Amino acid sequence: QVQVVESGGGLVQPGGSLRLSCTASGSIFSALVKGWYRQAPGQQREVVAVIAGVGIIKYVDSVKGRLTISKDNAKNTVYLQMDSLKPEDAAVYYCKLDSTWGPGTQVTVSS
Repeated sequence: QVQVVESGGGLVQPGGSLRLSCTASGSIFSALVKGWYRQAPGQQREVVAVIAGVGIIKYVDSVKGRLTISKDNAKNTVYLQMDSLKPEDAAVYYCKLDSTWGPGTQVTVSS
């Protein structure tokens, strides 16, 4: 079974940028759904951005225009470019390939 691990989280000031990476132990090519989710303290986990099938990309409304999901099949990696970050973006970010979750990476947005 493919395993995934996230990286790239950290502390950033409001308005700053981070790029999260989700690297899989095997090929991501066959995964039908590749997604990023996040969970803030005391809140439910929510979907942030998803690549579904071929050419279908969806974002939660709150991140549209600021966060961008992409993938590199050759590197077995899914990315989340995060720009113009806001304090409300702070959360643990998780990668999911079909039904496989990563352990998460913390993103903190604070001055």
